[in-house]
Amino acid sequence: MKCPYCGHEEDKVIDSRPTDEGTSIRRRRECMKCLRRFTTYEKVENLPLMVIKKDKSRQIFDRQKLLSGIMKACEKRPVSINDLEKLVDEIESHVYNSMQREITSQEIGEMVMARLKNLDEVAYVRFASVYRQFKDINTFMDELRKLLNESKQNPVKEIGTKECHENSD
Repeated sequence: MKCPYCGHEEDKVIDSRPTDEGTSIRRRRECMKCLRRFTTYEKVENLPLMVIKKDKSRQIFDRQKLLSGIMKACEKRPVSINDLEKLVDEIESHVYNSMQREITSQEIGEMVMARLKNLDEVAYVRFASVYRQFKDINTFMDELRKLLNESKQNPVKEIGTKECHENSD
């Protein structure tokens, strides 16, 4: 393994442990030349999963591309990177565990939206606006109305209610 700091090719493994999900091994290494430490991950090599795009072209599934798109939707929102990585982990596990060799970008987009809706509604609407390619304000408003109707059917007690104010006095 090449040291990311000095490029030296000799190192020693200081610590090895499985990740939380058990899908990879995390290794702490120390360069034998500069003595700096770095982390590597060892994963089982999966067969490539192909994503069928809207134009019928195919691309290899790219976890980083998926995470990047979700991060854009969650920009300036109170959503932690750990929550986003967990969301991507869930989707990636689901996709690979399905044992399919190909999946449509539409299926992946629907999985993202289902999870984002529960995580952060603003991020959900942002993602949906790009994913569903809202053409005008009316399609945007239709999606907001659906979201509002779902919220009315599953009401959650808000912090600003009268009961909460009475308890704080």
